[in-house]
Amino acid sequence: MTLAKHSLRVLALASLQFIPVLAGATNGYFAHGYGARSKAMAGAGAALPQDAVASAVNPAGLVRVGDRLDVELELFSPRRNFTVSGEPTLAPGAFPLNPGNFDSNEEYFPIPTLGWSKQLSDTQAVGVALYGNGGMYTEFSPKANPICPPGSEGRGVFCAGRTGVDLAQVFIVPSFAQSFADGRFSVGVAPILAAQYFKARGFGSFAPFSADPAQLSEQGRDYSFGGGFRVGVLAEPLQGLRFGVSYKSRIWMSKFNEYSGLFAEQGDFDIPDSYNIGVSWDISSRFTAAFDVEHIRYSEIKSVGNRLLPNLQQARLGDKNGAGFGWQDMTVYKLGLLWKPDDLWTLRGGVSYGDQPIPSSEVLFNITAPGVQQWHLTTGFSRKLWDSDEVSFAFMYSPKKSVKGVNPLSPGQTIELEMYQLSWQLAWSRSF
Repeated sequence: MTLAKHSLRVLALASLQFIPVLAGATNGYFAHGYGARSKAMAGAGAALPQDAVASAVNPAGLVRVGDRLDVELELFSPRRNFTVSGEPTLAPGAFPLNPGNFDSNEEYFPIPTLGWSKQLSDTQAVGVALYGNGGMYTEFSPKANPICPPGSEGRGVFCAGRTGVDLAQVFIVPSFAQSFADGRFSVGVAPILAAQYFKARGFGSFAPFSADPAQLSEQGRDYSFGGGFRVGVLAEPLQGLRFGVSYKSRIWMSKFNEYSGLFAEQGDFDIPDSYNIGVSWDISSRFTAAFDVEHIRYSEIKSVGNRLLPNLQQARLGDKNGAGFGWQDMTVYKLGLLWKPDDLWTLRGGVSYGDQPIPSSEVLFNITAPGVQQWHLTTGFSRKLWDSDEVSFAFMYSPKKSVKGVNPLSPGQTIELEMYQLSWQLAWSRSF
């Protein structure tokens, strides 16, 4: 391994420790936006760059934000639970669950974000952003489970003790942008260095279905590293009317070797590609509207998109066509509004709606990955402190959403996944 490659791995690993837990199951397991200003507008930003974190959505906007540093901290609070109802099927080959309502532990998670940008000239800019792309965290207590078979631990959701997953993803994104036509058109490119970790507990009862039972569960945190890129364009054909398009490639990640008996393709867990299309319009000198569409291709990643059945009957967990979480592709629509009542204050608000990534047939495995949220309501503000300093705040509320379906391995039961979310994000920015 070269020194440069080793240094990047060390930097990525350090960043994962800096971002300790991401419970960001908002748009699937992607965040609903990046940066406090964009998050306050429901994540809209493909055609409205507002800070140095703008490259997380469209690197072409970097030429419009000036020399600045943005330091941010989010407190994210997902409230998730599941309910099992109906009589368990106690037949050979069945996998029933203990009826009742079960809440996931831990409800508050800090998530930092950093952004820096520098204008090299009137037409060129560089920058770097560090942010959490997304993640998932669930933990269900190892309560006594009376329907567990003899020989099992007799506790927990799947009769194998404490149950849950811990997934975190962080991106380090250097960016370059070039503008043309007196600044009315710009392009940007951003190579992406990605790092992620994963931990699973309580899946031991699925050992008979696994290609490698020793690498199925209880292996602690395993780390994965990889890379990809994002490219974007931003155009302003008329004064105050902007169009933006960006594409993020698939992020090719090293395998989770410690979980090669759980994830399809022997532990593969690449990050799916996605694209953003946006428009923003300065309706007046003090009022701006923005609208984005984001599409995330979860189904392209076998460990995420493969369905539980019939895959579990035709292949083992960890095999190329092994069972996954059955997630579908997701399209998200984001509307944001910005109002400047005076030269000190900027007020923001927004709403977004996304397709449901989890079909009702996939509720069993998704007990530990309940990314069911669809609506996000947001608001926030910025307040200038001095000529070069500003504070910003964003608040997000995602209303309670549930997905209900039949337990595919115990047809007499139904499983309902449920969650709602709250988020508070504070940012300090300095212009140079």
